[in-house]
Amino acid sequence: MGHQGSRGERRISSVFLGVFAVMAVTGWAVWTGYSTSTGLAVFLFVTSAWVVSLCLHEYAHARTALHGGDLSVGAKGYLTLNPLKYSHPLLSIVLPVVFVILGGLGLPGGAVYIERGRIRGRWKHSLISAAGPLTNVAFAVVCTAPFWLDALDGVPMPFRYALAFLALLQVSAAILNFLPVPGLDGYGVIEPWLSHRVRREVEPLAPFGLIAVFALLWIPEINVFFFGVVRDLLSALGVSDLETDCGHALYRFWQDAGSFCEAP
Repeated sequence: MGHQGSRGERRISSVFLGVFAVMAVTGWAVWTGYSTSTGLAVFLFVTSAWVVSLCLHEYAHARTALHGGDLSVGAKGYLTLNPLKYSHPLLSIVLPVVFVILGGLGLPGGAVYIERGRIRGRWKHSLISAAGPLTNVAFAVVCTAPFWLDALDGVPMPFRYALAFLALLQVSAAILNFLPVPGLDGYGVIEPWLSHRVRREVEPLAPFGLIAVFALLWIPEINVFFFGVVRDLLSALGVSDLETDCGHALYRFWQDAGSFCEAP
């Protein structure tokens, strides 16, 4: 493969740049109040930022796999950050966005197809799986930085609420992704260290892992526990329940956000 081809395989896609531009413009609109509907601006900002984070999540898997020995990720277009290049754009992008709209839950996406046979060494396999959710962790740290750095002076309330809700999505996605459930990245981290027999027995369960986790979250007690953990982590990062709740309320612009979320 020529040098030009490899450059093309790593050039950032116009699709990703378009989504990033939407994030930048709507983020500016939320910050300045330059919008006829603050809620719509928050919706577009958080949704586009969420898609950007999904692209970075998958890119992290692919980039780590490339360094681990799977040179095929370039030819598949995984290094361009183009969400349409993923194995299942519907599962990777559309479904997680729908879940955010419906329930304010950071559902982990999937999937970049890594040719695991090209990777040598258990640690490399584990790192490839961990790279995605670690991106969500990094995104959460960035979103919450103004909160834990006590640097909120001058940050407009709607933008502050939007960041808080975006942080909730990243934290919930990271926790779900790190669960050691077949089909999720957390299982991918421990899988190389399991016996061949266990891996063979568990493999058929992989397509149903995320469905099972989602089904469990419908059980009220588990849902309360899960979001309690998410909120405790956010609280440790300086983000209050009020801020995440107001971010979620503004995001759902088609509903009344409630007077308690109005900027003073």
